[in-house]
Order: sequence, then C-alpha cells, then structure tokens
Amino acid sequence: MLGFFQVYSKKDKVLNSVMKDQKKSELFGEVSGVRHKNMSRIRGKDTSIELALRKALWAKGYRYRKNYRALPGSPDIALTKYRIAIFCDGEFFHGKDWEEQKKRLEKGNNAGYWIRKIERNMERDTEKDQMLRFAGWTVIHFWGKEILADPDVCIRVIEETIFENMMSEATS
Repeated sequence: MLGFFQVYSKKDKVLNSVMKDQKKSELFGEVSGVRHKNMSRIRGKDTSIELALRKALWAKGYRYRKNYRALPGSPDIALTKYRIAIFCDGEFFHGKDWEEQKKRLEKGNNAGYWIRKIERNMERDTEKDQMLRFAGWTVIHFWGKEILADPDVCIRVIEETIFENMMSEATS
C-alpha cells in the first residue's frame, strides 16, 4: 500500500511539501525564515553554559557523566559518585521569572505556542525532578546567566550539596 506522502513526480513532491507546511503551520503558527534559522541553531547539548560549568567542575577534580541518559530527564551533568543530577537551564525555555516573561510573550508573535511550550517545559522539569528524587538523587538547577556570571559560585553550591549529603548519610 502506498503511503500518504509518497512522491510520484516533481509536481506531487511540491504538493506534498505544501501540505506538510500547512500541517506544521496549523500546529505551530507561521514562522519566518529568520526565526527558523535562529531556532535551528539552538542546541540541546554542549551549550556554552554547560561547557562553562563542566570546565569548572573538571578543574576542581570532579568527574561526571554528561547528558546521562540512564536517568530521567538526561541531566546535563551527573555526578554519579555523589548521586547529584545537575541541570543547566536557559532562562527563556525553562521559564525564569515566568509571570513577567509570559506578559512579554503575550504581546509577541505566536504567543499561544510559546506559552504552551514553556509551561510544558516547566511541568516536565518538575516531573523529572520528582522522579530523580524518588530514585535517591539530589537535583540542582542553575540558570544559564548564573553559570556564566560566576561558575565558582555554582561549584560552591555543588560542594555544599555533596557535604550535606555526606553528613546526612553519616548520621543515618
């Protein structure tokens, strides 16, 4: 049996492409070429904020797993020895100062899409955090600007968490 989008000729190929684009625009709204180009360059792994934090951790002698897929949410950095999952969150996609950001988004293009997307990202973050905590992991989130401003402060938070975890294990 032939598939719905199977191509028979150049004419059919063009028609196919138009139909797919219409379906996409129904789901996501219209997207300009410039916006598409910018969005396609946003990476999910090895971002500048992750690299800055990983470099600082490595310099301090901490060894880690990056994008550890064995854990829910694939933490950006997993300190398996200490059972600490670290997420390096971008302010826009993870909803920092959400109420203010939401007001700005409502005035912009494709507001419904972005609001749904970011709210779902925030829900997913909470779900993954709960799953990790249930599995016995400590979860730490850092905002990208915090990491870039001073990675040493983030390292201090991680070291304090390691110390607190070790102390709570010792008293148990």
